[in-house]
Parts: sequence; structure tokens; C-alpha cells
Amino acid sequence: MIMFYVYVLESIKNNNLYIGYTTDLVSRIKEHNQGLNFSTKPEKPWKCIYYEACFNKNDAKRREKYLKTTQGQRLLKRRLKEYFYSKKNY
Repeated sequence: MIMFYVYVLESIKNNNLYIGYTTDLVSRIKEHNQGLNFSTKPEKPWKCIYYEACFNKNDAKRREKYLKTTQGQRLLKRRLKEYFYSKKNY
């Protein structure tokens, strides 16, 4: 069974977030860090800070689209509250 992953990357360079979906999470992160994705190349390197797995491609695409909205961004910030809070205290 093929899984579809919705993922959130954080730029180590400037802390910007990138949201996407893929069937091969490990390879996709490597592509981002090798500069093979035009939209993420200037902000590499990236690290994966969150992902979700779906059985259905359309569910993953819908979730990705939602997480890119203002409401979705708020959800991510609540979901990863401790992660973001711990970064401020370094």
C-alpha cells in the first residue's frame, strides 16, 4: 500500500517553513537539501519538523492545502507549540 506524506520543513538558515506532500519522505527531503526544488533552494538546508501519513492522495493534497492557509498555520503553531517554544529559549 502506498502512503502519502504531508510534511513540514523548517529552514535551518532562516527558520522559514515549507509544506508539501510526497510518497517518499526521505528522498523528498534529500531533494530539498540538494537544491533540486526551485522554491526551496535558496533557503536550504532543511529539516523535517512534522509529518502526517495518509492512505489517499486526495486526502494528503487537501491537508497540505489546509496547512498552507492562515487557519492551518495556526493549527501547526498550536500542534508544535513546545517545539517552537523551546527554540526561543536557546
